[in-house]
Amino acid sequence: MRHQNAGRKFDRNTSSRRAMFRNLAANLILHERIETTNAKAKELRIVAERLITKARRLGKAAYTPQAELSESEKARRLATKRLLSAYLPRWGTIAKGATAASEGKEASEASTKKVDLIEKVLIDLGKRFASRPGGYTRIIKLGPRRGDNAPVVIIELVDKALPPEASAAEATA
Repeated sequence: MRHQNAGRKFDRNTSSRRAMFRNLAANLILHERIETTNAKAKELRIVAERLITKARRLGKAAYTPQAELSESEKARRLATKRLLSAYLPRWGTIAKGATAASEGKEASEASTKKVDLIEKVLIDLGKRFASRPGGYTRIIKLGPRRGDNAPVVIIELVDKALPPEASAAEATA
């Protein structure tokens, strides 16, 4: 019997399941929107919201420059960074697109951008969700997957940041 055993097992052992959720959480934070199965998204929601809540509870210390923080705020920020680092990988890479390739730049250096995931959680997401008491993710159902009929969903962060082109267009309008 599974009394008081919360969470899905996904037919994986503990280390494989933990690695899967570390990667899913890193990709959600990096891209702010990913496509996965319904069951994985529901479990990922728990993980991602706990990580964002850790940054949100720091308050202004999460996104204030290091030089302006008091010693106690620096210690709290460092402790939170270490908690986040224990779960998330430090760096993520994101594809820039075809614009760099058309400019004639080398494909390997022009096509990827390195993003510090821990700083993104603390600075960007901590500031964005500072006034929100919870519910940082949204699950949108897409329908069954063609190969195995698994229910596929999109899980994304609410209040998604607009791309630079869209935010510039809104500012001029």
